[in-house]
Amino acid sequence: MGSQQKKVTSFFSSALRVKSLNSSSNSTTSGDGLIRRLGVFDLILLGVGASIGAGIFVVTGTVAHDAGPGVTISFVLAGASCVLNALCYAELASRFPAVVGGAYLYAYTAFNEITAFLVFMQLMLDYHIGAASIARSLASYVVSIFELIPALKGNIPAWIGHGGQEFFGGTLSINVLAPILLALLTVILCRGVKESSAVNSFMTATKVVIVIFVIIVGAFKVDLDNWSPFAPNGFKEILTGATVVFFAYVGFDAVANSAEESKRPQRDLPIGIVGSLLICIALYIGVCLVITGMVPYNLLGEDAPLVEAFTSKGLKYVSILISIGAVAGLTTTLLVGLYVQSRLYLGLGRDGLLPSIFAKVHPNRHTPIHSQIWVGIVAAVLGGLFNVHVLSHILSVGSLTGYSVVAACVVTLRWKNKTGNQVSSKCISNWCEGVIYIVIVACCGFATGLLYRFGASFIFMIVAVVIAIIACAALYCRQAYSDPPGFSCPGVPIVPSVCIFFNIFLFAQLHYEAWIRFVILSVVSVGIYAFYGQYHANPSSDETIIYHMVPDEDAR
Repeated sequence: MGSQQKKVTSFFSSALRVKSLNSSSNSTTSGDGLIRRLGVFDLILLGVGASIGAGIFVVTGTVAHDAGPGVTISFVLAGASCVLNALCYAELASRFPAVVGGAYLYAYTAFNEITAFLVFMQLMLDYHIGAASIARSLASYVVSIFELIPALKGNIPAWIGHGGQEFFGGTLSINVLAPILLALLTVILCRGVKESSAVNSFMTATKVVIVIFVIIVGAFKVDLDNWSPFAPNGFKEILTGATVVFFAYVGFDAVANSAEESKRPQRDLPIGIVGSLLICIALYIGVCLVITGMVPYNLLGEDAPLVEAFTSKGLKYVSILISIGAVAGLTTTLLVGLYVQSRLYLGLGRDGLLPSIFAKVHPNRHTPIHSQIWVGIVAAVLGGLFNVHVLSHILSVGSLTGYSVVAACVVTLRWKNKTGNQVSSKCISNWCEGVIYIVIVACCGFATGLLYRFGASFIFMIVAVVIAIIACAALYCRQAYSDPPGFSCPGVPIVPSVCIFFNIFLFAQLHYEAWIRFVILSVVSVGIYAFYGQYHANPSSDETIIYHMVPDEDAR
């Protein structure tokens, strides 16, 4: 009995360890650091490359089919919500500019070791399945371009890249081209951040130019009558559309994981995060206005709405450009996704939560080559053997979890650095009281989402929102906040609380299997941490893992 109690005590002692920030003059965490090559323009292109894939040519039209021309408002609302999340990321990226880790690192510093590990696991499952799914889509688009050659049209077997050759009732789905494309991108990423950044910049510039060209050409074919009525199915469809298109913006957070490779991270990371998102919002809105203006919303197709819209206007050549843009978009999304995964593995390898092989950085290439090869292999196996598209409905859990935790980190870290007087509760600590208010905001967001999803009375939703507002007001009145160094998110704690509420509202809109996935993976993660992570994490002698900020002269 005493032995069991000792194990439980040891587990909680390990799980509650935190990472602290030491503003020393060192600018790297170890001798095996990555190399700083990325400027502000590279970071913006990195964010755009991660966010805009082939979906810009598809999701705009499919959502417009239900929301009508009001889909533009859907993208504006979703974009505004993402901007608030981006402001939270920008503050923390500026606050921790010297090391990789993103949401994992922020959670480790603001909360504890087990929370950080849970965030990593939720994000990584999204990344692994997402990379495999994108690789399959990219393979399909590449085959489509090859089939423009008359001799190849209809003669390329399905197992090469079009969907896949299914075996055992669909349990296996062989796709040869997806692993080949993943191998090529992995080689590029292993060669160095300079080479991978150059590829990303070229491909991102290509797809942005194509999107702008599509918008300009389509603008001359717009019929203003098609924009009336603007919201044919009411505001609820517009709001529902916003919950769908929110995920079209996911990717800007990739910039935060390039902290250790940014030339001037404290200045450039916030610009890269917010700047890339604003560019994506402008492009999505432009495509929305064009597609709903060219064709009546109720005539838009489901699979390739933009292509069909231009074909109906006699502009079939544009469909070829759209296919090229889709290939460029999927390539950059996949490239950046693999890049981010390797940097997250690098961070956990350094902290001991994963085997130390993931922490090794090539002495000449300055890339985490073992981590990079590992994520490439995982994506290749999943993309080459399984139809991972059927798992798409359980994705986005990691992104929403990460965004919510980052917003909470902004709030809690403002408390930690406050040296003035704080209001204290008689029963619980000031910190615990604040966390309780954050949890109440999150629970109200989930409750509001469920009520909205199942068409409950509007009164119940108002009650949930009011409770969230009261909790937010308590956060504002019963805590004292300090201004962080570098970029500062405005309106703390109001802005982060709104982010948490809306992110969890969206979480309630996901397929119920996504909720099950969240719970099961959390349990598995705790098990992995209990049997491996807690024993191998490498805190310093004072039970705190030290990371270093970039010195002021390097941040300017």
